[in-house]
Amino acid sequence: MMIPPYRRCACSVFLSIALTGCSEAPATNVERGRRLLSQYHCGTCHVIPGVNGANGTFAVPLESFGLRSYIAGHIPNSEEHLVRWVMEPASLIPGTLMPNMGVTPADARDIAAYLLQLR
Repeated sequence: MMIPPYRRCACSVFLSIALTGCSEAPATNVERGRRLLSQYHCGTCHVIPGVNGANGTFAVPLESFGLRSYIAGHIPNSEEHLVRWVMEPASLIPGTLMPNMGVTPADARDIAAYLLQLR
């Protein structure tokens, strides 16, 4: 059985939309990112506005992080770089004192969303 041309076109459009939707990154959740910063104990080393108990003085404060040009003074500050930094800091700066905390990709995206909105 042959599919009429108008149906083939509709199927192509539907398939194109469906495939495009699958390739988009999941939405981030800023509030969840704030909670995760506490859960991963980031405030042990950093001062982080809005995160209870985040008053560490070992590492740089993260106030106004979204306005910074660089992550750790070397990496251009972007969502992509920050997600990677949160997950695997030594992959970007070997020998860094920032530990790998086992942050998942989804958690790293939400943490980055929170930090990047700090102004």
